[in-house]
Amino acid sequence: MSVFVSHTSIDCHDAYALSEWWRDILEYEMDPEDPNLPGHEECAIQDPATGHTLLFLEVHDEELPAKRIHFDVRPRERTQDDEVAWALSQGATQVADHRGQYGPGTGWVILADPEGNQFCILRSEGERATAPSSDD
Repeated sequence: MSVFVSHTSIDCHDAYALSEWWRDILEYEMDPEDPNLPGHEECAIQDPATGHTLLFLEVHDEELPAKRIHFDVRPRERTQDDEVAWALSQGATQVADHRGQYGPGTGWVILADPEGNQFCILRSEGERATAPSSDD
């Protein structure tokens, strides 16, 4: 059992502008069914060849966090709750719990590795498929 990197998240002040800049540099694409627009607080771009995704997240604080890039991981086989419990048993520490933030079956959990690098555990694909909302 394991997780996979769903996407790499980047904290920033202007998600749209930065995603557009990187989209041009990397020749990534945005989802035509969910295009990035000025004012969006979350903007994703994807490599058309590999599927690697960068997610730009707006931070409204004047100062950005010191660690601005983190992984969002998704369980391959376990549930989110089981994956969080397993990671904690392996030495991760919980930073914040955002499960249920947008209603039942939504959200993520922020953990830190033994050196303090943060990462988010999302819901599994199976959990996403059966939940009323796709926000995580």
